[in-house]
Amino acid sequence: MFCMNLLWIGKDKMDQLVKAAAAGGELRIFAAVTTNLVAEAMRRHDCWPVAAAALGRTMTGALLFAANLKNKESVTIKFKGDGPLGTVTADATAEGYVRGYVDHPHVHLPLNAMGKIDVGGGIGRGLLSVTRFTGLKEPVTGSVHIVNGEIAEDLISYLYTSEQTPSSIGLGVLVSPELECLGAGGFFVQPMPGASGETLDRVEENLKTISSVSHMAEAGLDAAGIIEKVFGGFDDVKILSATDLSFRCNCSKNYITDRLLMLGEEDLRSLRDDGRAEVKCHFCGAAYNFDREELSAIYNAAKKMRAMRTPVGA
Repeated sequence: MFCMNLLWIGKDKMDQLVKAAAAGGELRIFAAVTTNLVAEAMRRHDCWPVAAAALGRTMTGALLFAANLKNKESVTIKFKGDGPLGTVTADATAEGYVRGYVDHPHVHLPLNAMGKIDVGGGIGRGLLSVTRFTGLKEPVTGSVHIVNGEIAEDLISYLYTSEQTPSSIGLGVLVSPELECLGAGGFFVQPMPGASGETLDRVEENLKTISSVSHMAEAGLDAAGIIEKVFGGFDDVKILSATDLSFRCNCSKNYITDRLLMLGEEDLRSLRDDGRAEVKCHFCGAAYNFDREELSAIYNAAKKMRAMRTPVGA
């Protein structure tokens, strides 16, 4: 369960994801504006531009993937590369909540050959894994090798390789020199089985001519506006649903306490003897403080749990 500290940032428009269809149902699209929640992630993790772009794209991609799930289901996307950013992770739910973190947020790289933030250089080569939590006993995980670390192309590769799903994905995060998120968002276009060549050609031509999704978000377009650009020329675009989006974490002091109970006896004894501990959540940066009394109670509870698990005579 996600905790209730829902966060809205001071922007005029809420972040939102919109689902739509076109060409008589031959095409479907999920589009999202995520400027506010990316700004919140940047603030919480003190991200420099490379980390901001990598984390923002991954969080937006996770929301697009989660849009195809049912309520209470979720998805985790993890880029584990050999670049200076380390691992980049995002969790998203079908309800529109997302959280994420990057191992090393203070990474500076020169712009790439196209004059853009070098996310690929920050990620490096390694593995992309996608884990879907659908209420089954065990979550389902698929992995592919990272193609170029630019996030969108890697997610396209994952869908085609692991799920045999052809798609077009656009992701973008625009960061100012003052480390402000000026615009962020993404779209996920999927042709349905039997889509005509004419339909595919038309949408491909649109994708070649439209502005980047981050610049569309910066210009004030909402998710429906992005869909209008992607599906330009289609006269039967049908909006199916809209979901508000936000950065939201499931951490709490009780959750952290449960994690502490899993530590070894020696580690817990050391914390108890120190008399104080501060534990920070990787995903949101929230800090939880424990005093001597609380640590003693955790130590005693963990000791009792271990005693109950130990067979008699062992």
